[in-house]
Amino acid sequence: MELRRGINFGGYLSQCEHSLEHYRTFITEKDVKKAADWGFDHIRLPVDCEVFEREDGSVHEEASAFVDRFVDWCQAAGLDVVLDLHKAYGYDFNDAGSVDKNNLFTDEGLRQRFVNLWGRLAEHYGRRTHVAFELLNEVVEEENAGLWNELITVTMKEIRKHTHDTPVIYGGIQWNSARTLKLLDPPRDENVIYTFHMYEPLIFTHQKAYWVPNMPADKDIFYPADMDYYREVSALIGGKGKDVMVSPCREMGPAFLREMVQEAVDAARAAGVRLYCGEFGVIDRAPVEDTLRWFQDIMAVYAEYDIHCALWTYKEMDFGLTETHYDAIRDSLVKMLTEK
Repeated sequence: MELRRGINFGGYLSQCEHSLEHYRTFITEKDVKKAADWGFDHIRLPVDCEVFEREDGSVHEEASAFVDRFVDWCQAAGLDVVLDLHKAYGYDFNDAGSVDKNNLFTDEGLRQRFVNLWGRLAEHYGRRTHVAFELLNEVVEEENAGLWNELITVTMKEIRKHTHDTPVIYGGIQWNSARTLKLLDPPRDENVIYTFHMYEPLIFTHQKAYWVPNMPADKDIFYPADMDYYREVSALIGGKGKDVMVSPCREMGPAFLREMVQEAVDAARAAGVRLYCGEFGVIDRAPVEDTLRWFQDIMAVYAEYDIHCALWTYKEMDFGLTETHYDAIRDSLVKMLTEK
């Protein structure tokens, strides 16, 4: 399983209205076939815990059947699929910093529930040779770095009771920052893949995003540009623009993007594992020609370091490739994204 060039299907079984009607209508088999026809070799499928289990811990058979259906669609289309646990009971990256809501790492009952869920998924999907597992999307807090390593260890032991061949993907803290892969313990198993997410420079890829504190709502940000311009505009979002503020690069362009992934490359090489960017993309509020230039540069960096990747995202979610915003560049973008 190469997982070289993929696309996320966000908003389908994650970050959504969790209803059977939504599951039935948001994505169909035609969408999976379109991804295959475009030339992607896999789909990363974010799935929230509610799809697999009810609040009381019982299996949600009606909802989880949609995961089975999707896995079958991918197999029929010749696509591999990454099952990404996007939210767990006791952990949601949207609640970063909340000790009341995010207590997975400190509550033994929730920890065991997490391990048990992955054991059940490994037993159910472990013989499906086109399925990979991603343990948890975007652990955030620095104080959980060590506890995350502990949870990875016990979860991997449970998964390997059922399947030794299924690739297992996991990343570091701080929203899967490339800089935090070095904090992971060396893998004790084969078929491990390190992952990170790439949305730098945030002031460009997330421009006008209402959920980013202090993000200007009506300011176009262009790419590439000189670094003085980027430092000026990145200062508007404070700590979220830190990487730009401290970078020694003189221009915003390939050298900066290379700098942003270098620590991930180094960590994966030291661990002897493959490297996978599970999310990257540009918001549908950015100038489209600048968007295309950003993608040209980041894909060149991925090719240089043999980084495999999955675009965020297929539909809606402010980044949807199928939306009208991308009409003028979609063909060029798809060709670029699927070149191997």
